[in-house]
Amino acid sequence: MHIYIKPPTLQKCSKCGKPVLAHTACFNCGHYKGKQVIDVMKKLDKKEKKKKEKEIEAKEKEEGSSEEKAGSWEDLSKK
Repeated sequence: MHIYIKPPTLQKCSKCGKPVLAHTACFNCGHYKGKQVIDVMKKLDKKEKKKKEKEIEAKEKEEGSSEEKAGSWEDLSKK
């Protein structure tokens, strides 16, 4: 059979890493092509805002610690 439906191809969001359809803004963080186009926090209630802020802070700490580790490995390889 030559007629079939392909599943949509998803790409990772450059900001948060969640799967997103091509050429659309990320529903998780509101970024498109590296710019914030949707204020996601404005639409959330208090509990959801706190949860989302904690997720963002944890993600930033994780990225920061991985960069520090990479630097230390480079220093060790130079010795």
